[in-house]
Amino acid sequence: MLVCGADPRQSLASSREQINEAIQELIPVAKQYAVKLGIEPLHPMYADIRSAVNTLKQANDIAEKMNSEWLGVVIDVYHTWWDPSLKEEIRRCGLMKKVFAFHVCDWKVPTSDFLLDRGLMGEGCIPLKEISGWIEQSGFTGCIEVEIFSEKYRKMNQDEYIEQIKKSFVKHL
Repeated sequence: MLVCGADPRQSLASSREQINEAIQELIPVAKQYAVKLGIEPLHPMYADIRSAVNTLKQANDIAEKMNSEWLGVVIDVYHTWWDPSLKEEIRRCGLMKKVFAFHVCDWKVPTSDFLLDRGLMGEGCIPLKEISGWIEQSGFTGCIEVEIFSEKYRKMNQDEYIEQIKKSFVKHL
């Protein structure tokens, strides 16, 4: 998974150019070691230092331009659910056979921490069934990964937490 950092001392365009150059250099190494690289676009709130790739379109554009079987995209609903072109870009990604991973959780309303307050599926406002349907229609057959960064859930009994994850996954996806 590639979380494509940014440098706040330069323009996003400069950061994105560096990302393109770095990925171009990584592809032969990925091929050599048979490791697939998935670009994960992060929500624009992280454009300062964590990622200059903020939309699925940007990630798809890079994957399409590089045209390598070793490069694809990671779709995380937490970072992409808000995007008005999400359905179209998931379809595009599927046509290119570039959906390498799918991450789920929910965006709690209100959220108390943009990093550590992700919710169980069904606790927030992400249209999970709809997006999961688009992912399925794209041809993705891999595992669906539950990715919940949460101080609240980290502190609770983990056996109980796993049971909650299973119930919310079945009910909301």
